Amino acid sequence: MTITIEYEAEKQLDLPYEEIIRDVVNESLDYEKCPYEAEVNVILTDNQAIQEINREHRQIDAPTDVLSFPMVDYEAPSDFDHVEDAVEDYFNPETGELMLGDIVISVDKMEEQAEKYGHSQTRELAFLVAHSMLHLCGYDHMEEEERLLMEARQNEILERRGYTR
Repeated sequence: MTITIEYEAEKQLDLPYEEIIRDVVNESLDYEKCPYEAEVNVILTDNQAIQEINREHRQIDAPTDVLSFPMVDYEAPSDFDHVEDAVEDYFNPETGELMLGDIVISVDKMEEQAEKYGHSQTRELAFLVAHSMLHLCGYDHMEEEERLLMEARQNEILERRGYTR
């Protein structure tokens, strides 16, 4: 398992963010029964940088809390059956790990939302990572049924690791 964490924000977090990120990434992959060693990249940045990424990739000129960039094309969420049919597309040739994708988190938004929703920054960071990991596993929330399924899975992942409100 390779979890690369880059901290690009000027504001420093007063919490063990690397431990939280690794914990939630691993729990998410266990929960989704990913049968492979995986590679995930996480970037912690600020509102200005995430707004630029959001504008470039989603044509939305506003900061957001988290962006997910999945590398795997799924037929159904967490359906990993087809990835071996395209090893060159989905696996890192140097490590043999499944390249799941990238997560970009705004430290500014994470802090704002923790205060807004009345829970700890630890819980908010864990939530954003769990949410994004589900996107990297093929989940979405564009339809109400998808949203409810994704929310339930996020909550179960967080509860299993003790990240409660």
